[in-house]
Amino acid sequence: MAISPGSTLIDYVIPAQPSKLLNVLRDFTLVICFSALIAVTSFLEIHLSFTPVPITLQTFFVLLTGAALGSKRGGLAMLAYLAEGAAGLPVFAGGHAGLVTLLGPTGGYLWSFPVVAFVVGWLCERGLDRSFWTSAFAMLPGTAINYLMGVTWLAIFTHISFMQAIVGGMLPFIPGDLFKLVLAALLLPSAWTLIRAWHPGQS
Repeated sequence: MAISPGSTLIDYVIPAQPSKLLNVLRDFTLVICFSALIAVTSFLEIHLSFTPVPITLQTFFVLLTGAALGSKRGGLAMLAYLAEGAAGLPVFAGGHAGLVTLLGPTGGYLWSFPVVAFVVGWLCERGLDRSFWTSAFAMLPGTAINYLMGVTWLAIFTHISFMQAIVGGMLPFIPGDLFKLVLAALLLPSAWTLIRAWHPGQS
């Protein structure tokens, strides 16, 4: 069985079924499960005294969600996560919830999640997750989008300059985000290596 264009990791871990209904149920379950995964990682946070933006593992798993599920399912999983938080479930960092958080100083980072997952998923659907360097390249636009939307909204909400928002909402996080990016870029081709081992005929 060859690896077909547009396929993602999840399509080989949980293959599609002949029944359209079963495939819809599979995709729905994946979307909900991955939205729950992002919610769980929101509780692992470190607060910095000089910025309202916490350090979390969320961005790492948002990148992996897009890579694993692809553009549409990855984006939908992140939209489901935002909807859960908007509905009052304590899924945002620190157990926060509601539109107050989505429209607060860190709202831009949260709103970027569906875009990040979609873009990373779109690139991985084109095979960029098969080697370390191409995987890293697939992650870069997602990280940049997260910074751009997050920093821009932080500047608007807190009435500070864009440069001040970069200092408080981007620069302190670059080392950690680079580490997350490298780790994700290492995990993806390793996962594909395992898939090829399970299905020797794939290329």
